Parts: sequence; structure tokens; C-alpha cells
Amino acid sequence: MWLLDANMDVHLVELLEGFGIACHTAGSRGWKALSNGDLVTAAVAAGFRCLLTRDQLFGESAGRALRSFPDFAVVVVGLPQRPWPEYMERFAAQWMNCRIEPLAGHLTHWPAK
Repeated sequence: MWLLDANMDVHLVELLEGFGIACHTAGSRGWKALSNGDLVTAAVAAGFRCLLTRDQLFGESAGRALRSFPDFAVVVVGLPQRPWPEYMERFAAQWMNCRIEPLAGHLTHWPAK
């Protein structure tokens, strides 16, 4: 199960579920105000295995928590934010080109830099 950080478009839930990936948003869990480290801790406790975020500095601010949970993956999504219909098209096109493959214990960038 994947978690979308508060900075990700909530519409991605439906798109990702269409790709066969169960996911929720931090907001739907009441976790919008959590620090990055606390968000990782809450996500792991709830059974999530991956977090998608736009926060380029997520690894720095949540480094300690990430080291504590080596089976958890963080993916920094680097697609520029756009209005939802355009963003959805770009996300889906990128997905068809190269799916997100979370690596446990790693912070990765998608699409790859």
C-alpha cells in the first residue's frame, strides 16, 4: 500500500488504483500536519510500504526515521505540478514509459534524474 504525501495531488489515488496500486493520502489519514519523520513512522505502523512526495528534501528531514524502517521506500516525484487534467496525462504517460518501482530502504527520484 502506498501513501501520498500532503503535497501530492489527491486525484492520484484514483489513477494509481487504476494501475492496481492501493493507496491513500496523508490528509485522508489525518496526517497532514505531521513532520516528515513522524509521517514515516505513522505510515509504517499503518502498513504502508511506500510514500510518494514532491518534497526534494524529504530524505534530509526524515533521515533518522527512514534509517529506522529499512523496508520502507520514499519516491520523490519530479513531474512539474500542473492543473489536474494535464498532470494526470503527464503522470500516466511517464508511468507507461517507466513505472514507479519503490526500493525498500531507499529514497529514489521518479522520473529518474
